[in-house]
Amino acid sequence: MDPTRIEHYRQRLLAMREELEAFAETRADSSSTVELDQTRQGRLSRMDALQGQAMAKAGEERARAGLRRIAAALARCDTGDFGECLECGDPIAEKRLDFDPSVGLCIQCAQAREE
Repeated sequence: MDPTRIEHYRQRLLAMREELEAFAETRADSSSTVELDQTRQGRLSRMDALQGQAMAKAGEERARAGLRRIAAALARCDTGDFGECLECGDPIAEKRLDFDPSVGLCIQCAQAREE
């Protein structure tokens, strides 16, 4: 892949990483421990709080997974492997990279993994 295209994707990856890190910081408060003090809140309010906490933790895990994918893609930019499928070695379509530059598989290998 052309070095200018790799740099373009690197900049997008850095912006994505910054956005996910900011998201993780703002969501940290939502996943704090829910107090089980009956005098402070009713049972339904506590159930809502527990559900909100579970959703926040799931969001945090998705953000961490995204950060891992981005870090791996940035490493591939440094080694010169960016844009090559990790499974078959074929080039990943630029339309796919334009949609999500953190992907490491071509569409065929990604579909094969899903099956």
